Amino acid sequence: MPRLTASTPLPADVTTPAYDRASLKPGIVHLGLGAFHRAHQAVYTDAALEREFGDWGIVGVSLRSVDIVHDLRAQDGLYTVVARSAAGDSARVVGSVVKGLSGTEDRDEILSLMADPATKIVTITVTEKAYGYDPGSGGLDRKHPSVAGDLANPTAPVGVVGYIVEGLSRRHAAGLAPFTVLCCDNLPTNGRIVRRLVIEMAGARDPALANWIAAQGAFPCSMVDRIVPAATEETRERAEKLLGAADKLALDTEPFLQWVIEDHFISGRPKWEAGGALFVDDVEPYEKMKLRLLNGTHSLMAYLGQLKRLEYIRDVMAVPEYRALAQQHMDAAARTLDPVPGIDLKAYMAELMERFENPTVAHKTKQIAMDGSQKLPQRIFAGAVEDLAAGRDAGTSAFVTALWIAYAKRTPDIDDPRREELRTAAAKSADSDPSATFFDLPGLFPQALTENSAWRARVNAELEKLNAG
Repeated sequence: MPRLTASTPLPADVTTPAYDRASLKPGIVHLGLGAFHRAHQAVYTDAALEREFGDWGIVGVSLRSVDIVHDLRAQDGLYTVVARSAAGDSARVVGSVVKGLSGTEDRDEILSLMADPATKIVTITVTEKAYGYDPGSGGLDRKHPSVAGDLANPTAPVGVVGYIVEGLSRRHAAGLAPFTVLCCDNLPTNGRIVRRLVIEMAGARDPALANWIAAQGAFPCSMVDRIVPAATEETRERAEKLLGAADKLALDTEPFLQWVIEDHFISGRPKWEAGGALFVDDVEPYEKMKLRLLNGTHSLMAYLGQLKRLEYIRDVMAVPEYRALAQQHMDAAARTLDPVPGIDLKAYMAELMERFENPTVAHKTKQIAMDGSQKLPQRIFAGAVEDLAAGRDAGTSAFVTALWIAYAKRTPDIDDPRREELRTAAAKSADSDPSATFFDLPGLFPQALTENSAWRARVNAELEKLNAG
């Protein structure tokens, strides 16, 4: 089977770029060339280029992997996104990524591009744990390997914050305007967090650089949403049948996608609203809505699924009792939200439940269960604090917390940046207070939860039920 390239003839029912790719020049550097970016921001950029063509091609950077970069080069930057639902599959070949680079092979070229005045925006999707963010202080975790390395050797960065700081440093030295930094990861007020991390790292090497970034830089917040399972051989086989060509980078996803962005850019931006992006003054209400309703409920189902040996989210939703637990948690989380402009929360929650039930989307519970120590503070614990402050019992949040602790206890090879601490907590856990060693982990639980004996007792009661079941 021939490989997908720019010269591959494609069936008429496959959507292809409706602009001149040969004339497309880069204007965006994206850090984190994973599945989510390719099925989300790159798709929005495709739509933007179709509406209003400009120099907004994406150079995708994989900080660690080289395989994805080599595959992208072999396919002329093209790949397929297959949107799947019970109504059928639709394939789109995305053309907005003009080049792929690897941090392990192409560091100098990446930094040169970031320093190039043609680069107007640096976007990021690297997962929460990659930033080296210390939730306790709100600043850099200086023990994080990439943070420590980039502080010691700032001109040869390996981490996302180090790359941004070195790129901005080169622009500052050249007398150029900074690029806009647009974080697309599930961090609360993500733009503000990344701004603080960047300024802190910049200040460690040159206070003048930090002051320039603080005065001249732009770090808009954003909220992103689309369920993108990890690609499998079945994914690639499906794309091959739809295209009549092999595509090693093919992705499955759902039809739904959403992007809410603060409209604060230094040197312009693509017309992302052509793909449905919403530009607002304040992203936070949308962000809290998504983190607590979608991501928080996803975490519940992921840990429940792992404990009950259910491989996919759709499998969890197929059990009426578990579906009811997901709905119950979502209803409780909704009570912690302020009104969200333009959003009917009841309709949004109903749509979420339908998305979770999508029989064609194979979203693994194990994938969502990763990195719980980084995800639960914003998905579950923040809402629990507000629930308790309002006089409610935060019972469903206690249940999710118990699910996570039970999962950590039963999973020696847990995929989490604090794995060794979790292993120690699990080994030292006592029957009289089985959650205590987890509540003692520094910087994980808010003080309002660690000091609330009634809520902690509720977590323990849920743990006992899980152990009995």
